[in-house]
Amino acid sequence: MNKFLGRPDLKPTHPNDTKPGLNKIVMTTAQYGNQEVIMEKDVPIKMRDGITIYVNVFRPDKPGKFPVVMSMDPYNKDGLPPYDIFRQVWPTLGSIVTSLYTPFESPDPGFWVPNDYVLVKIAARGSSNSEGDLYPWTETETQDYYEVIEWAGVQEWSDGNVGLNGVSYLAMTQWRVAAMNPPHLKAIIPWEGTSDLYREWYFHGGIPETVFSSDFEKLLKGRWPNNNVEDMVAAQKEHPLLDEHWEERQVKLADIKVPMFVCASWSTQGLHCRGTFEGFKQASSKDKWLLVHGRKEWETYYLRESLEQQKEFFDYFLKGIENDWMDTPRVRYEVMEKFYKGHISNANEWPISQTLYSKHYLNGEKMSLQHTAVQNETTLNYNAEPGQTENSDLRFTFTADKDIEITGNMKLKLWVSADDTDDMDIFVGIKKYDRRGNEVFLPDFNHIENGQVASGWLRISHRELDTERSTPYQPVLKHKRLLKLNKGEIVPVEIEILPSSIFLNSGESLVLVLKGSDIIIDDNPTGSRGYGHHDTVNKGTHSVYAGGVYDSFLLVPVIPKRD
Repeated sequence: MNKFLGRPDLKPTHPNDTKPGLNKIVMTTAQYGNQEVIMEKDVPIKMRDGITIYVNVFRPDKPGKFPVVMSMDPYNKDGLPPYDIFRQVWPTLGSIVTSLYTPFESPDPGFWVPNDYVLVKIAARGSSNSEGDLYPWTETETQDYYEVIEWAGVQEWSDGNVGLNGVSYLAMTQWRVAAMNPPHLKAIIPWEGTSDLYREWYFHGGIPETVFSSDFEKLLKGRWPNNNVEDMVAAQKEHPLLDEHWEERQVKLADIKVPMFVCASWSTQGLHCRGTFEGFKQASSKDKWLLVHGRKEWETYYLRESLEQQKEFFDYFLKGIENDWMDTPRVRYEVMEKFYKGHISNANEWPISQTLYSKHYLNGEKMSLQHTAVQNETTLNYNAEPGQTENSDLRFTFTADKDIEITGNMKLKLWVSADDTDDMDIFVGIKKYDRRGNEVFLPDFNHIENGQVASGWLRISHRELDTERSTPYQPVLKHKRLLKLNKGEIVPVEIEILPSSIFLNSGESLVLVLKGSDIIIDDNPTGSRGYGHHDTVNKGTHSVYAGGVYDSFLLVPVIPKRD
């Protein structure tokens, strides 16, 4: 019988019926029906300091040595897929189908084991029944990962080739351990993972992120109430600048040398978007590929199309199968047109070398964006205090007179001042409107369906640039000291706008939005949101200066039309 047809005559084993030790189970898979699998539950591995880490091992029910697919996180290695529960809060998650043995954001053993891989699920230190304290993204956690990789590489069921795979936290841990280059680690698939906690998660342009950070903290402490879990929200308040607390958690991306298949998305702008692109750009790996989509994170990861691409990559680098993987374009990205509609384009590198960067100057008289410098000076004001509805933002419009693809990082240069305070938080949105003047919404996070093209943020006191790391199209901030405003002081600032890709048909418009609070408002009736910023410094009005000596402009990455 073809193994992929499954065994409908066998009764599936529920995960709750498994016990520590060796289990011969029948797993109902999403792709291959019922499959017989060996599960070794709660396998203990002693770490260098005497702490015991526990893992679950799923392997084919037959003799042989197999490559290993591995992931690590603190969520719950024995947890059932949580997405049906999540839908009670976020009903718009999309279609996510896995076996019952697939913990949150993890590779599905129901896909990998029938394809002759061993799957190892690691419970991070301080989670599940792994001993020790739970301090995320530290050197201690990363060293644990290294040691488990090396342990797996010499087990009797292992052929010595280990690959890493997983989403979000599970991608973030991959960056860290891959930078240590464990000998048995042969390839990684970081699927949407932050690589700079300060710039990409806990602070956005220096503005504290207060919604997702708090939800994450509650999730870990609620799941492991009897364990010592680091208080990252308290750390965020105690470390508002990029000091040693955050530097320890930064990844030395240039040290990564293993082959990598990276997936990024335009649609996790407040979390994983920037860091995934940075991981791909900065890694020293000779063999690296980037796939970019504009859809929902978990739904896309578990799509059969995505799984087959992951398998083809691992088949080549872990099994040594001479397939067509090396013919895969180094960069494939989805150019978004509207919600869940786009087309795939290819490139040889990121950023795309053919990019033409076009300045669009702010015209305060016409509230437009124009290609030529604006002669007349204007001063524009908006009420920056949160909760305001009158005069609460500024909007500048550019209408395409031909079809245009915009792909990459935009940059915003502004001249600004604040009348009533010595600091200010600016929120930047890039939106698309159709020919009839209707906003074109895009996915954001895993559940938001009224997202925009791209986002940017800046707390003005954090405006000092890291000139060594900044480029003409991507400003990078130091975050080492505060530069407060003097009364009446007008200052130039450069704001990084996160990577995006959008197609404008002739007659469609791009709109730049400036505001003093979050631009995307999630109307979820449960009140649960993606990310947010409830601790702003804004008071009174903000002033924006354009024209004349005030060369405020939006730098737009235009991709030339291809033959």
